[in-house]
Amino acid sequence: MTTARRNAVRQALTGCDGFRSAQDIYADLRADGSKIGLTTVYRALQALSDSGEVDVLRTADGEAVYRACRSAEHHHHLVCRDCGRTIEVGGPAVEKWADAIAAEHGFVDITHTVEVFGTCADCAAR
Repeated sequence: MTTARRNAVRQALTGCDGFRSAQDIYADLRADGSKIGLTTVYRALQALSDSGEVDVLRTADGEAVYRACRSAEHHHHLVCRDCGRTIEVGGPAVEKWADAIAAEHGFVDITHTVEVFGTCADCAAR
């Protein structure tokens, strides 16, 4: 894939506050006149995710959604089910647990993803 197309996908995410689906990103790029294909958008998102530039989470429906990563450090997400507000949070207890459980079972080179879904204070107040 050309770097220009990956950069276009990266730029489309940079201007967004929340998580976006690949289809939404594709639609935005096409609306701006890009000739990019949906498959190329998915490939760019995978490459950006692999490099740590993009956060990926699965919605309650199982759909992958993406956002430009705001932290260079490993982190997890606290996500509002109602409005989609997302906060990046550390999780030292999760890190220790993941390392311990992996070691207990002889696993090495582990990775993990944790998203905690709930209702933010603003949505709960409504």
